[in-house]
This record gives sequence, C-alpha cells and structure tokens, in this order.
Amino acid sequence: MNNLNLVLPEIFVSFSIMFLLILGVFKKNSSQLTFNLSLLAFLIATIFTINETFSVERITLFDGSVVIDHMASLMKIITLIGGFLVLVISSSYLKTFKIFKIEYPILILSSVLGMMIMISSNDLMVFYMGLELQSLALYVLATFNRDQLKSSEAGLKYFVLSALSSGLLLYGCSLIYGFSGSTNFDVIANQLDSNEYALTFGIVFILVGLAFKISAVPFHMWAPDVYEGSPTTVTLFFTMVPKIAALTVFIRFLYVPFLNLLDQWQMIIVFLSIASMIFGAIAAIGQTNIKRLIAYSSIGHIGYTLAGLATGSNDGIQSSIIYISIYVIMNLALFSCLLMLKRKDQYYENLDDLSGLSKNHPLLSLSLLIILFSLAGIPPLAGFFAKFYVFKAVIEQSMYFLAIVGLLSTVIAAFYYLRIIKIIYFDKEKEKYDSDHSMWLKLSLTFSTVLILLYFIFPSQIIELVSRINII
Repeated sequence: MNNLNLVLPEIFVSFSIMFLLILGVFKKNSSQLTFNLSLLAFLIATIFTINETFSVERITLFDGSVVIDHMASLMKIITLIGGFLVLVISSSYLKTFKIFKIEYPILILSSVLGMMIMISSNDLMVFYMGLELQSLALYVLATFNRDQLKSSEAGLKYFVLSALSSGLLLYGCSLIYGFSGSTNFDVIANQLDSNEYALTFGIVFILVGLAFKISAVPFHMWAPDVYEGSPTTVTLFFTMVPKIAALTVFIRFLYVPFLNLLDQWQMIIVFLSIASMIFGAIAAIGQTNIKRLIAYSSIGHIGYTLAGLATGSNDGIQSSIIYISIYVIMNLALFSCLLMLKRKDQYYENLDDLSGLSKNHPLLSLSLLIILFSLAGIPPLAGFFAKFYVFKAVIEQSMYFLAIVGLLSTVIAAFYYLRIIKIIYFDKEKEKYDSDHSMWLKLSLTFSTVLILLYFIFPSQIIELVSRINII
C-alpha cells in the first residue's frame, strides 16, 4: 500500500462528492457554491493526476486489479478536463431552464469518478463497478430537465437499454470467469491455452455491452433519441467524456488478456467499425435537428476510432487515442456554438435556425465553418490529422478494405457538413441571436477553435505524449 498516492485523484474526487452532498443538503441556496467547489475539485484532481501518476511506467495496485500507466494517466487527464469544461459552459444554460441545482455538478463528478475507475481497471469486477457508477449518474443527468417530456423519455430509453447491455456485459464477465478461473486481466492472459474457444463467447458478450456504451452500430439505437431529448449541456457530456473511458476499456480488455485471440475478435471490431462509419455518414444526411445530427455524426466518428483498434498494433492504439482527443475538442467547439443560438431565453437547435447566420454573426459563423470543415476531415485542420493517423495505422497493417470504406464514408459525411455551411452562408437570414454570452462560453469557443485551426503547428507534442503508451 506504499503506492496509495497513485489513486489519490480517485480518493479526492470521492471525498469531494460526499462533502458537496452534505453541503448541498444542509446549506440552503448553495447551488452556486456547490458549482464553484466542483470546478475546484476537478482542477485539484487534474493536478494530482499530473503530479502523482504521469511519470509512472506501469504499476498494479490492490492485487493487480487496478493498473496505473501512461495510458491511464493521459485518459484520466482528458476525462477530468472534459468534465471541467462541460461544467464551466453549463451554468448559463442551466439558469435559463431553472435547473441550476446542486445535483448537477455532483452527478457529473460521480460519473467522472466511475470513468476514472474504468480507465485504471485491470479486473472485470473493478471495470464493472466503474461502469455502473458512471451509468447511474448518466441516467439521472439525461432526465435532468424534468419539465420537458423529451428529457424524461430520453432518460427512460437510456436506462432500459443500458440495463440490458449491462446484463449482457455481466454475463460475458461470468463466462470468462467460469472458463479462466479469474477476473484479473493478467491472470486470464496466462490461462488462455486450454479454453480459447470457450472464452470467445465471453469476449463477444462483453464487446456487445461496450459497443452499446460507445453507441457503435448495431447497438446505437438509443443515441439519437437520448442526444436530442437530454439538456444540451448533458448531450455535450455524453458525446465527449464517456467515450474516452469506454475506449480505454476496449484497449485494456482486448489487448491485455486477449491479444493471443486477435484473429477471433479482430473481425468483430472491423465489422463494428465499418458499420458505424457507413451508417453514421448516411443516416445523418436526412436530419433536421442539430443534436440528432451530432448523434449520427458521433456514431461515424466512433467507427474511425474502432478502425485504429482493429489493427492489433501499438500504432493503431495510439492513433485511436489521438482521434478521440481531437474529437473531444471538436465537440466542445461545436456545442459552444450551439449554446450561443439563444434568443429571449430560448435556445434553438434546428438546422433552419442557422439560416443566414453569417449576416448577423460573422465570427460565430467563421468558427462553425472551421469546426465543420475539421469534422469533415479537411486539411490542414485537426480533424484531418486525426483521420490521417488512423488511416496510416490501418494501411500499415494491410487492411485496405477498412481504409477504403473509411475514405468513402468521409466523402459521404462531408456532404452533410457542407450542407450546414451552405445554410449558414447562403440561406435567407433570420432574426439576430443574443450576443450577451458568458465569458466562459466565449473562451471555450475561442480556445477550441484556435486548437483546431493551429493543430498542424504543434502535432509533435501530442504525438510524443501518446507515443509513450505501449500496451503490446
């Protein structure tokens, strides 16, 4: 237990949640205070993570069930920063809808804690505990705006379908435990010889559960409805942060215990990747609601992330991590724009509401143009490099069919991104939107847009960080 300082971020976040709950219950009208203290908790947890774990090569704790390595540190930092940014830009939106309550930041902290446990899990049980902690908070967040019927519907759909996927996951865990005699990833890796094919069933069930969590096709059915119905800031959280934890679990689960069974699970990941890329690109074309469009777009982007995982190489893993990091920044920028479409305390989220935006809001339109071009993968923006790294890793493994499908779906997806740009710049303008946005919202949009625009100047720093991750 000498290394207990390595789990200091998780311990600190746990105590912060308990303290904030007590504070919120006993102190009246403490919403703003709870909010500010939550932001502080995120910052302190990030500093702890950087200080304590960033230089650690690979250490296991609690009988090998928790692992601290370069990947865990990096993913935790991205998760914590993602949670912090979501909170920061949420306040004005929540106040407008009169849902600025103490529960919101506490729930976000709880789900981030669950994700941090998932990221460091080296055991099926620890992973499952983290997953359920994350999911329970997300169920409540989806229904946070109780006065809206759509929000209640979104939460209920997510709860029912997520419970089903958790059941499948648990069944998969029990099968693997039954055939290998352990839930620890390192032990399972040593037990593979005799029960290879029996274990395959367990792997399939767990992959189905995980595919649901990241909304990969054909387990995506919940995403459009939940994204549309949830409050916009919660949708932002859904699109950004849980995917980081889920991707890390995918990597750990496939590459630590089951690397020798690569030929058995590789085709599953390739199928999920191809189906997600094609479906995400085609289904988004007919959408009129921006949040639904983002849902289908995120399904497509998950396809690219899985393409990197399917390679079975370190380069592929690194390309997926870079992809998801850039995707988080692009989403932050896109939602910052969406939260600025406000007029007389009403938020607008249909494509028609963007008509002629460039006439009244030239800077906001320019930001949207950069973000949409980046999502489409147009050079020299960050989105292009994200796709480039993945395709490079895929082609190096001679998986040409996957690369061709990826390129074709990129071309199809470019169509609906360009359609939005056409609406912004060439359609008849609508009434002007409010310009009195919070400072944090403006900062978030400026920061993320500049990162997307200038990524090509400093890619080597990010690549250097990620290149330290060696799983295989």
